[in-house]
Amino acid sequence: MFKTIRNAWSIPDLRKKILFTLLIVVIFRIGSVIPVPFLNMDALANLMNTAQNSGMDETLVGYLNTLSGGAFSNATIFAMGITPYINSSIIMQLLCVAIPPLERLSKEGEEGRKKIAAITRYVTVGLGLIQGTAYFIFLLNQKDSNGTAIAQYTTGFSMWFSAFVIIFAFTAGTALIMWLGEQINKNGIGNGISILLFAGIIARLPYTVNVLSQYWGFGAQGQTQFYVLVPLWIILFLAVVWVITFMQDAERRIPIQYAKRVVGRKMYGGQSTHLPIKVALGGVMPIIFASSILSIPSTIKLFVNPPEGSFWDGFFKAFQTSGWLYAVLYFVLILAFAYFYTTIQYNPIEMANNLKQNNGTIPGIRPGRPTSDFIAKILSRITLIGALFLAVIALLPILYSDATGMYGLSMGGTSVIIIVGVALDTAKQLESQMMMRHYKGFLD
Repeated sequence: MFKTIRNAWSIPDLRKKILFTLLIVVIFRIGSVIPVPFLNMDALANLMNTAQNSGMDETLVGYLNTLSGGAFSNATIFAMGITPYINSSIIMQLLCVAIPPLERLSKEGEEGRKKIAAITRYVTVGLGLIQGTAYFIFLLNQKDSNGTAIAQYTTGFSMWFSAFVIIFAFTAGTALIMWLGEQINKNGIGNGISILLFAGIIARLPYTVNVLSQYWGFGAQGQTQFYVLVPLWIILFLAVVWVITFMQDAERRIPIQYAKRVVGRKMYGGQSTHLPIKVALGGVMPIIFASSILSIPSTIKLFVNPPEGSFWDGFFKAFQTSGWLYAVLYFVLILAFAYFYTTIQYNPIEMANNLKQNNGTIPGIRPGRPTSDFIAKILSRITLIGALFLAVIALLPILYSDATGMYGLSMGGTSVIIIVGVALDTAKQLESQMMMRHYKGFLD
């Protein structure tokens, strides 16, 4: 990957694209540290530190904070991060499968994709407005450990005015992030939204290094087990990165044979090729779905704060990441969402029909229903392997924290998969752009 970046830097056109992308990333990080007005930032920092110590990383709040690079916990103008756009894209993908007019629109080529993209933008702004309103209500009803209110105005006209400004700032920040991502796609190296998501997660690395240094300091205080556990965590992290890199490119290739046919005086077809099916079909989406659902009880607990020892307190504790119920449900939901995501992405019947229309067959398998059944069986097996891989990657940090007591590292399986996936995709895009510029054409 570093060799690819070095080679791309030597090409003036690509160097400009890389510098433009870095400029957008810098603007994104600057916006992630500018707080919205009418909030007591000292009280907010005190509240978030208390929530962090009580397991905020287990909640939806912690999940949003990780994806936004810490902007969510600081209530900055980019506090909503990329999440509204991600959710909007997922919703549109599902609707394009469930609603026939949208499905037809998605198959109309470039014009159809532009209309789908426009609808996705509107949905993103709407989700940013809803999410920003919910976050403001959360801040309005919270006080820090000293009893200081987070919102400066909690009653009267001042409260309504501050609510309008804060919610509008969150929503505008969402729209601005989406625009920045599109500018990277247009004038940068591409993959804009993913690069901003990558930058937000990478911004949390210093926090993780600080936590590791704290645990290393505990070793000097007599807890010598951390002299082994901290290096072991680093080794496991590097091993997980290697496994993810390997699995990102892993695929099952189904052989395809095209029949010969005569058109006029020319013969076409007769070549052999393959149909590639990636092992990690759904990417990180099954983990995002599963973690979002399981973080709902912990997030509700932040709002209701049930009495210690009550039924609801025991109910919410059952969904903590340190419990066996959370691990089991997490594993099952990842498997379920992996199959669900594969189902909406791949249609074996449509794939079999396309092969039949192009005179393509799978050796040893008859066209039509047998071909679709064969592809469905392959998809089922590949999905199971990919889902087990995702489940192990997602559960490994949780199990390691429970076994060693090292909590608060904020680098879960979701974050690592996103980092590695975006890095590999960006490297591939740079390679493809370099290949286009080195291609000399048939005149040479």
